[in-house]
Amino acid sequence: MSLQEINYCPSTLQPGHHTYSPVAQQALFGSRSKKVSHVLPFASPGKYNEQSREYKEKLKRLSISGVQEKYSLRLQKNSLLLTDTEGSHILKPVPAERLIMVNDLPANEHVSMLIARQVMGIKTTACGMIFFEDGSPAYIARRFDYKPDGVNKYQLEDFATLLEKTPEIEGENFKYNGSYLDIARLIQLYASAVPVVMLEFFRILVFNYLIANGDAHLKNFSLMETEQGDYILSPAYDLLCTALHIDDSRLALHGGLYEGDYNEKSYLNFGTYTKTSFIAFAELIGINPTLAGKVVDEVMQGTLKAMELVERSFLSNEAKKKYVEIMGDRHRCLKLK
Repeated sequence: MSLQEINYCPSTLQPGHHTYSPVAQQALFGSRSKKVSHVLPFASPGKYNEQSREYKEKLKRLSISGVQEKYSLRLQKNSLLLTDTEGSHILKPVPAERLIMVNDLPANEHVSMLIARQVMGIKTTACGMIFFEDGSPAYIARRFDYKPDGVNKYQLEDFATLLEKTPEIEGENFKYNGSYLDIARLIQLYASAVPVVMLEFFRILVFNYLIANGDAHLKNFSLMETEQGDYILSPAYDLLCTALHIDDSRLALHGGLYEGDYNEKSYLNFGTYTKTSFIAFAELIGINPTLAGKVVDEVMQGTLKAMELVERSFLSNEAKKKYVEIMGDRHRCLKLK
């Protein structure tokens, strides 16, 4: 595989850039004057024996049903290096798994995160595309849990931990055992400025439905400590259209929005989640239905801009077409009442 020609910033997707733009350098690496390359100074996993051993020593696994691999990187001057400690960034290469369009996985996560931030107004971690020496793509994200001193970390608790769900107790699918109402109840219990945090959570939930993210499980939502010592929803992470790669469920959690959500009138009429389904859920978690309807409408109104970003993304042409089709289908579902 050879390095592809770059015509859009690999982070912001702004046209006219052949590497990271100054805006991207600031967001990803902390300074507009940084000159961090979009090409890593080493090979992709499995390329060379010596490199492979180093990758194996540093391997962690996460995301789509546990198949994605991730590695920790440390920014040293203008170079990103594999590290075991004090990693400033997370690297996700193409996993060695049999998934549909598996080579598009990094670009899928990148554009999904970008749509969330640029179009939907969702707080996300800074991220981008990056490439190995042989041209293989990967996804890179800046860690958001470090304090300004770059050493100490904010406390971060995902909702599987808060619900005391573990693989030892509930098996390997523990992070899918629950409902989105379970998450909302914990937000009410632990978060500061509950109405604001709840509305953020609701927006992310509707967005995940729009992009067909069937992996929005309990560990992919977290509460994060602030400088003041209270808790807010962390920046969103691990957002992607899982339907590009697997035949996925409509929602990730086995309990759905809430117990018995399939008995809601519009779900019974159409056999799928609709705008009315999400408004009914919003009422359960204390969000005014008019305000909830406005959030759903805003997400729906962003669909066209989202599709434009998909067309500018690093996805293959086949994946772009399928992603747009999937969003179009979910948009039609959200229009139902």
